Amino acid sequence: MNKLRAFLYENQEAYLKPLYNLVACDTQVVGHGILGGHEKNGQVYLKSLFESMGGAEIVEDPMSETVLKKAVQMYQEGNLGHDQTDRYNLYAHFEGTSPKRLIFNGHVDTMPIGEADAWQYPPIHATLDGDRIYGLGVCDMKGGLTAATMAVKLLKDAGRALPCHVTITSVVDEEGGGNGSIQAAMNGIKGDGLVVCEPTSGALILAHMGFVFFRVSIKGRANHSGAKWLGVSAIEKAMKMMAELEALENDWQLAYDHPLLPKPSMNVGTIHGGSAASTVAGSCTFEVCIHYHPNTMSHAQVEAAFMNAIDLDDPWLKANPPTVTMYQAGGAYEMPMDDSFVKCFQEASKAVKGHEAVIEGSPAGCDSRIWQNIAGVPTIQFGPGNLAQCHAVNEYLSKSAYLESILVYASLIEQFGK
Repeated sequence: MNKLRAFLYENQEAYLKPLYNLVACDTQVVGHGILGGHEKNGQVYLKSLFESMGGAEIVEDPMSETVLKKAVQMYQEGNLGHDQTDRYNLYAHFEGTSPKRLIFNGHVDTMPIGEADAWQYPPIHATLDGDRIYGLGVCDMKGGLTAATMAVKLLKDAGRALPCHVTITSVVDEEGGGNGSIQAAMNGIKGDGLVVCEPTSGALILAHMGFVFFRVSIKGRANHSGAKWLGVSAIEKAMKMMAELEALENDWQLAYDHPLLPKPSMNVGTIHGGSAASTVAGSCTFEVCIHYHPNTMSHAQVEAAFMNAIDLDDPWLKANPPTVTMYQAGGAYEMPMDDSFVKCFQEASKAVKGHEAVIEGSPAGCDSRIWQNIAGVPTIQFGPGNLAQCHAVNEYLSKSAYLESILVYASLIEQFGK
């Protein structure tokens, strides 16, 4: 590993430039992916990069609503109705000397720039300042995706044969709920182990929360507030529902615990209702995000408990039931700590860092659940960068963390192929 490290640092510009080039590709999603995305710009560049490395079988996989509908039916995964024009996954398969296949997964899409004037450096451009590389998506997660690709390049450049087959999956529409990885898993991308290269602050992530988003729209009866008793306030009905949801959250927090994850939670994130203080609210809509544990809780259980909590013993609501929409969801994920793939990664970490990675859980959901729950592949999450930089103005990635992750991924390839 010392020889490989020396080779990387002596030639580091060749391994930094592809990251700079990918950051310079505008791959923003529009409307959380619902209104489309510009991922094609990044996929075109990555295809040329894979081709330049030699020996890759490259596959383009256009996004399909039919595949996503099937995933919803079979696994309650998939976010329908997104504009998938010019959006496709890209897979690069590199052959190795053993039959085992290791997959690296990363999404090429980024969130929008937001307020461009708030950025210190141009966001669609990689700027190196000291040890920090600034740019939109450099942490979330073009750094991890490029590092995995560069691990293959590093081994090939150093004259080492790949000891196992390696597949790089560059997926789209992750910021819209994971559609790209869902399609890849549904279309048969499989292996003997998989690394989701999301930023983990140097830790090894082996669990994350499941999530469900609900929108509840309530109809009231508007009239002048001076005769409030003649109307029905949709806002007050919503408040009663939210009180029941708070009680449900308290019950969950008493009932469930997890060694790597926070307590289950329920967040009322938006509320819109009424038209004026002098008018009884004729309508109210609120949105809720629920985060729940793997194994001890399930999507079906959470949905049933939510619907039961807002089903109030109220004559008006019985006659005028609210409209409830579940508009995004993703399952929970957990990987056993004693799995052989976890042990393999820890050996790779020791070879590079001199110690095993700290094992943690993540409160945020990601594509790990998809690869484990749909594709059935042993899955871990490890990548350069910090969660705090995701979706942040002046997003940056440590150059040293990026280079070190290339070495960890290369070490994992060699350990996995033994």
